[in-house]
Amino acid sequence: MASILTYTFRNLPNTSKLALGFSVRPLSCSSQLRAAPVAQTKSKKTLAKANIRNVVVVDGVRIPFLLSGTSYKDLMPHDLARAALSGLLHRTNVPKDVVDYIIFGTVIQEVKTSNVAREAALGAGFSDKTPAHTVTMACISSNQAMTTGFGLIASGQSDVIVAGGVELMSDIPIRHSRKMRKMLLDLNKAKTLGQRLALISKFRLNFLSPELPAVAEFSTNETMGHSADRLAAAFSVSRLEQDEYALRSHSLAKKAQDEGLLSDVVPFKVPGKDTVTKDNGIRPSSLDQMAKLKPAFVKPYGTVTAANSSFLTDGASAMLIMAEEKALALGYKPKAYLRDFVYVSQDPKDQLLLGPSYATPKVLEKAGLTMNDIDAFEFHEAFSGQILANFKAMDSDWFAQNYMGRKTKVGLPPLEKFNTWGGSLSLGHPFGATGCRLVMAAANRLRKEGGQYGLVAACAAGGQGHAMIVEAYPK
Repeated sequence: MASILTYTFRNLPNTSKLALGFSVRPLSCSSQLRAAPVAQTKSKKTLAKANIRNVVVVDGVRIPFLLSGTSYKDLMPHDLARAALSGLLHRTNVPKDVVDYIIFGTVIQEVKTSNVAREAALGAGFSDKTPAHTVTMACISSNQAMTTGFGLIASGQSDVIVAGGVELMSDIPIRHSRKMRKMLLDLNKAKTLGQRLALISKFRLNFLSPELPAVAEFSTNETMGHSADRLAAAFSVSRLEQDEYALRSHSLAKKAQDEGLLSDVVPFKVPGKDTVTKDNGIRPSSLDQMAKLKPAFVKPYGTVTAANSSFLTDGASAMLIMAEEKALALGYKPKAYLRDFVYVSQDPKDQLLLGPSYATPKVLEKAGLTMNDIDAFEFHEAFSGQILANFKAMDSDWFAQNYMGRKTKVGLPPLEKFNTWGGSLSLGHPFGATGCRLVMAAANRLRKEGGQYGLVAACAAGGQGHAMIVEAYPK
């Protein structure tokens, strides 16, 4: 059955479709790469609030994000998280004993280290007296880690928090079938030989069929890629537009990497292997080459392919956040303030990936800002089709009125301010670690370009989303 959203858009009168203006300005990678630095406006108001502590980002790092099955394939998640924590300690020289709490996000948990934050912290040499816990919220897990830390600091419970995230897609849990698991558990409880033989006699060969994990929604049993394809169709996003956007992401990421702008990346000496120094998923191609790929999810007519989707990625990130007065007392010059943030949730079938469209106007209104006030946009790129569908939704009065309960659209992010150092399509997307990368990209871009406000937004499984305002720290 066609989704409600798809049906609605396909059956609008022609005049309504025109009124929606569902078209994205032509994407030209070459023009983007040639674009001159954006002229910044004069300093705007600060978003500091009376009687609420200022929360600052001192610095943040990530180990290189790598394609799954490459240099990290023989490690465990806590190894990657430990490397990110060690890199953060080396970058900031923060005394380990001043850290009050450590929070990490992850999505696919390794059962041996279910609280990966704690295991990584101990491995990195933090005191066993420093509490640590792990959170999960799909692709916005490290966003949740950051905002949980934000809350602890703003409420006065803590002064210094380390937040981060990790994902190792090279080694994911594959379970025995439920029947096999039940038999093994019952065998473990059996007390006599007769009881064991009776249980074994019930064994059947199909018990050995493994349960393979799938990146699919539990509530809808639909893969995210399938949802992205339907969303692109609903918003009339063409295959060419998606390929052009993906090429833009890879081209800008390569440019940023070559120019040393990805300063949050720290080297990682992989045990028994060479030191990894840079992301390995950045691969600018050509539209002709991309056009040769077959649809990955909806076959044979889908538009989402391996080239315009984010890839399975291994990686970890970590960020040092503090109360401003604590950071200054310790002699730090923070990079940015963490300001207002929101979480949103909507229908996980028809609007699974529209989190940024819903979260962006809410966080702007909460902060008293408009799209014109934002100097750096950093949105998670799950799929090209997802980004472009969000663009069209954000630029539609009709969508705002009929789906968001708003009178007018929020508006389209200017491409010259949007993910200009690449995004998840090119840099990679370790599910639990991307949020910290987005915030550090926004903070570093604001410092580099002289902007004041950054807006970070992301979609997540379950139809959820997040947005946050990052404010540059005064130089």
